[in-house]
Amino acid sequence: MTWNFGDILDAIAPVILGDAPALIHGDRVISWAQMTRRSNNLARALTLRGAKPRAKVAFYMRNRPEYSEALAACFKARLTHVNVNYRYKPEEVFYIFDNSDAQTVVYGSEFRDTVAQIRARLTKVQNFVEVTDNEKPADFALAYETLANEGDGAPLKIERSPQDEFFIYTGGTTGMPKGVIWTHDDLRETSLVALRKLGPVPENLDAVTDAIRLAGPGNRLLPACPLMHGTGLLMAVNTMLAGGSVITLSHHSFSAHEMWAAMEKNKAMTLVIVGDAFAKPMLAALEEQPGRYDTSSIVNMVSSGVMWSREVKLGLLRHIPQAILVDSFGSSEAVGFGTSMMTKDGEVQTAKFQIGDRCKVFDENDRLVEPGSGTPGIIAMSPPIPVGYYKDAKKTAETFKTINGVRYSMPGDWCVVEKDGTLTLLGRGSVCINTAGEKVYPEEVEEALKLHPVVEDALVVGVPDEKWGQAVTAVVTVTSNDEFSESDIRAHVNQRLAGYKAPKHVLIAGVPLRASNGKADYKSVLDFAKRELGIA
Repeated sequence: MTWNFGDILDAIAPVILGDAPALIHGDRVISWAQMTRRSNNLARALTLRGAKPRAKVAFYMRNRPEYSEALAACFKARLTHVNVNYRYKPEEVFYIFDNSDAQTVVYGSEFRDTVAQIRARLTKVQNFVEVTDNEKPADFALAYETLANEGDGAPLKIERSPQDEFFIYTGGTTGMPKGVIWTHDDLRETSLVALRKLGPVPENLDAVTDAIRLAGPGNRLLPACPLMHGTGLLMAVNTMLAGGSVITLSHHSFSAHEMWAAMEKNKAMTLVIVGDAFAKPMLAALEEQPGRYDTSSIVNMVSSGVMWSREVKLGLLRHIPQAILVDSFGSSEAVGFGTSMMTKDGEVQTAKFQIGDRCKVFDENDRLVEPGSGTPGIIAMSPPIPVGYYKDAKKTAETFKTINGVRYSMPGDWCVVEKDGTLTLLGRGSVCINTAGEKVYPEEVEEALKLHPVVEDALVVGVPDEKWGQAVTAVVTVTSNDEFSESDIRAHVNQRLAGYKAPKHVLIAGVPLRASNGKADYKSVLDFAKRELGIA
């Protein structure tokens, strides 16, 4: 069976009860019947305005129902989604629009000034579609609501392809953002590969619709992280394709209390976060007011993109003992490297993952790493994997390598394979620190730092140093400046890791450590550390 997301949405819509919620945002509830009608209208409207199959549609907005609705429209019209980080500055936004060859830009009205500033140079963009909150759109833009309500809501009668594309632009840790190209078929298969281990899964459209008809509407998903980040985005796509509901938060910055209240009100079953940047304030909110929220609807919490510390998981399980906490190890280039699952009855170490059958670990000479050898290696994923990077043949060849006749995705994550076949994640090679000839992986040191009672969050970078080549440098946020002691924190790390891994400098952060999606901003932190240490 081959898959196309538009075909799946067309097939499941008639069997979902019309009042079943598809999208929930504060007090707004859009039913499956409404989303189907509106996304069909939007798909047709974009097609009539010149968007041909595989035309690129850039999404420049915060979490809101229109993100998922426009996504469904793109699937139905065979258009290619392009995510845009709404924290980017105008020149960075221009780069994504231009590099992706966007034919249409769908943007939130709050970003009107940025779009207006760069619009004259966007010669490839034919349509600007503005999502507003009851106000008029810009003179140069089409009104999203007009397009969504134009027409009879009937499905498009077109033949789609399993090779239709879906882009995930990833900033990574170095260089300009890159567009990872997935086909619908390969991306759908990545989900089914994991599900098949748990039991039979629907393998064709008839089986999918039968399953929804029997079981009713699917999962209720609450992504606390931005949909423009791969973690929340892919979970939302899978929820939509199973006839579920996507619940989004309305505050511009993450509020743990808003999240818990939305969870309780809408009986969310799955919460999606990105590591401790979300989990710590969530735990703090529960600790502040124990028993305030009814968390009984929660089945699981899923995190991906950064490590999620064991101590925070244990704290959360005190309040949601029935939940399964899932740490998913993957990337935009390789979904499903491995998982780490914790319950109240089963603890796991931070960064220790069960790898999937499609994973191998190779050394720098493309030789398989033996379990228990202690040799660090690069993890690799076999198909289904992306086609490559959009318009970047060099980076595609570096990341998607063929070894012994098998094409692998190798984004650069280093790990050690234990005797039992599990792996311990070390970190991304692009931010690996070389200090006096020794390799130090920042994430390993960061996890040790976060065990110190004063440290709330930490990033570790390598700053230029005449003696060491690169000096391991920690930049931390703390619970109290008065209790901060650089020597105490260094000694704390020394007790847990080899001496060369302990930071030579520990600085209190003067810049945000992470973007709104929870991902580490190593570039800004390195620039800050160099300024603080007087390094040019």
